[in-house]
Amino acid sequence: MGIIKDKFKAKSEIVAAEIKDLLKEHGNKKIGEVTLSQIYQGMRGMTGLVTETSLLDAQEGIRFRGYTIPELQQKLPKAPKGSEPLPEGLFHLMLVGELPSEEDVQHITNVWQRRSHVPNHVFDTIEALPVSTHPMTQFVVAIMALQTESQFSKNYAAGMNKKDYWDAVFDDSMDLIARLPRVAAYIYRRKYKNGEHIQPNGLLDWSGNFAHMMGYDDESFKELMRLYMTIHADHEGGNVSAHTTHLVGSALSDPYLSFAAGMNGLAGPLHGLANQEVIKWIYELREEIGSDLPSKTQIEEYVKKTLTEGKVVPGYGHAVLRKTDPRFTAQMEFGKKHMPDDALVQTVWNIYDAVPPILQSLGKIKNPWPNVDAHSGALLVHYGMVEYEFYTVLFGVSRALGVLASLIWDRALAFPLERPKSVTTDLVKKWLDGKDEIWGD
Repeated sequence: MGIIKDKFKAKSEIVAAEIKDLLKEHGNKKIGEVTLSQIYQGMRGMTGLVTETSLLDAQEGIRFRGYTIPELQQKLPKAPKGSEPLPEGLFHLMLVGELPSEEDVQHITNVWQRRSHVPNHVFDTIEALPVSTHPMTQFVVAIMALQTESQFSKNYAAGMNKKDYWDAVFDDSMDLIARLPRVAAYIYRRKYKNGEHIQPNGLLDWSGNFAHMMGYDDESFKELMRLYMTIHADHEGGNVSAHTTHLVGSALSDPYLSFAAGMNGLAGPLHGLANQEVIKWIYELREEIGSDLPSKTQIEEYVKKTLTEGKVVPGYGHAVLRKTDPRFTAQMEFGKKHMPDDALVQTVWNIYDAVPPILQSLGKIKNPWPNVDAHSGALLVHYGMVEYEFYTVLFGVSRALGVLASLIWDRALAFPLERPKSVTTDLVKKWLDGKDEIWGD
């Protein structure tokens, strides 16, 4: 079946047996208590999903199979002469739970190169859209056009055994991940570079080839793409894009349909679109102050003005994290290494000094620290990628690694259709008055 597929099959069978035993012995035990506020306010903190690929800790940040981002930067294989981890290695880690060797990573690179051909009708579908269409809309439409290639859909229609679901989902996921850089780069060149497209370079790794097809052959930009694709790949299962992919997949929708749904969630301003909101806010800050490098005092005044107007400071705060996002720190270290004198990058650092104390002084902000979105745009602008509407597409290409690895696990473990119970406010009132015992005491 292929090296990584064989590894995954062996690993998933072991974990499936472990879960079966756990549920048999402990299935009736409660994990925490569900409160009324959790039911009404976005299910925050409600444990209701299993995501094997990563875990988000409020203090430690994201851990991929137990490894922190600094550990991954050290332990994952790198491109020749490179210093940032190859996303192929992270995918291997998320899928089979083991750190990959150089050979493992090269195998995945080779597999994705072989599977990267995009049918012409996908490009025709993109071209049918107005050039003015938002890049994320073009991206989702292209993914839906790729759905004609789904092996899962074809095999299911032919009467596939449920034990083989994971196999077809694996192949679809590998095909989709392989093709996404070509599709995303095509959209970028179509919208921003007069449709002057660049053919793929089969000698490059997945991220390096993506950078090349977008028109960025600077080696440090390729390094940025490797870092970017790694740190944005996954953030456990409760975020909108991951949960949506999982939810739609639970209906046995194929990976193309499931991932497209997840990308529609990523396009929201409270999720992936936040990275473009950050860079817009910084541009507005610099324009109002009249300086490309505002002082910390000027930034503080502008932040206070933003908050007074009832707006948020984009890029700050997180639903789970309670400290500076390690993904922000990784990008800050990249900036110090590659562009320490860049005025926009320095502004991001000055904002980092100014914003948390102000938010802390309000007394009601649980997390005044920056998240991943607070820094990524400034790094991209340094290399000339000023088209901030495209940033969420980059996020989407990266997020495919985590959510599709998780989707393969969902089918391997035979997770059922996800269907949580919902109630009405009228029933809540009756329950609170003791007139209905549907929830028990």
